[in-house]
Amino acid sequence: MRAVVAILLALVLTAAAPRSERTPTPTSTPAVLVFTHSTGFRHDSIEPAAAALAALGRERGFVTVASADPAIFADAALARFAAVVLVSTTTRPDDPASEWFVGERRAAFQRFVRRGAGVVGIHAAADSHYGWPWYGAMIGARFLRHPPGTPEGEVTLVDRRHPAARGLRSPKRRVDEWYAYRDRRGDLAVVATFDPRSIGEAGTPAPIAWAHRFEGGRVFYTGMGHTAASFAEPWFLSHLAGGIAWALGRDARRGDGASRRR
Repeated sequence: MRAVVAILLALVLTAAAPRSERTPTPTSTPAVLVFTHSTGFRHDSIEPAAAALAALGRERGFVTVASADPAIFADAALARFAAVVLVSTTTRPDDPASEWFVGERRAAFQRFVRRGAGVVGIHAAADSHYGWPWYGAMIGARFLRHPPGTPEGEVTLVDRRHPAARGLRSPKRRVDEWYAYRDRRGDLAVVATFDPRSIGEAGTPAPIAWAHRFEGGRVFYTGMGHTAASFAEPWFLSHLAGGIAWALGRDARRGDGASRRR
């Protein structure tokens, strides 16, 4: 009885305590920065991507903030975000002045990654900041070339346990602009490969989506997403949602529908 009375008394005192003295309840809804600035080729999929990511956030339990202002890469502004999504953020490879990650913006982004935050690169995020070696290493590879047009090609998911592949159909034929890469890191966890033979090109299957831990952060990249139609495609959206979940340190199986085959 004495123990019961003590517990009840503690509960009463906790309820009566002033709000400022109570332990705050942490929020479970992370904020994700969707960054859409580009100075090179401007993809017409960028605006549909931002809208689709906002809808994914409502479905999957994160909130998005879209910005095209490079000034957001500052410590105070980045402090609220758990991850950054770089949506086809091209620069011009022959023009260093086209790069917006300069000076303190570079340092702030590095600190963001090193505090354990997430980064998701979509498509032409690999076609960016050729004058900054750290950026290329962080993404995992650099754009080299792509065949003409947007033919239908074959994607194979090689790590079916990764959230960006779990529950999805493989192989999958889909329409996109198919990148080849250079300077690809050897320590990437490959999630998916693209077979150039499926579009009549020479070669063998090569990575098109991957993940890696980088200087304390979690980086996921997918080379797909050139077309606006990609961001209305259930298979690709599930792939992308799983990549964001991994970058946020989540398990995509938890109530987000990723186990459904698409």
